[in-house]
Amino acid sequence: MNLKMNSILGLTFVAWCAPLAYANTTITEAEVKAAQDAWGKALIQISSDYEKSGLEKAKTTAKTVLDTAYGYNITPVLFKPTLATGAQTFRPTYQGALSYFVGDDKNFPADTGFALKGWIAYDYKNAAVYINGDMALTMGHVMLRDKNGKVTTVDKSWGFKKDADGKLRIVLHHSSLPYQPQ
Repeated sequence: MNLKMNSILGLTFVAWCAPLAYANTTITEAEVKAAQDAWGKALIQISSDYEKSGLEKAKTTAKTVLDTAYGYNITPVLFKPTLATGAQTFRPTYQGALSYFVGDDKNFPADTGFALKGWIAYDYKNAAVYINGDMALTMGHVMLRDKNGKVTTVDKSWGFKKDADGKLRIVLHHSSLPYQPQ
């Protein structure tokens, strides 16, 4: 405990104060890479759960991923999924993100469940990583391989922020298919 003295209007007050605990909010590149690795493992797990145990298990896993990896509990997430279009291109809500990953939501009728596509392998290659205190941004490619061996490459940008508990959260997730000139 610390002794703290304050003087107000000529009177001195003495108080005992416990030292404040400070969370380290500075993000490291290793934390960013760990978050990217965890995202890929989670996507594969959702896909595996769907193949082995069906939609409800995949949905439960997807909810856990959204609860632990994304920042929907602290802010709207700037989420632009790869295969979304029209009025539902952007998914700043938890419900919209869940529907994109596993479908089965009448409010998002075009969603078929991106995470249910039989993904078995994941890799990424960052073109650049920018870190500024409790925020980090990445941009690069994500490569996904499905159970038939087909590799899908997407352009991916992520934004990460440390929450009050010092946990990295995805607050920006932009994904698109690479431009194919005619």
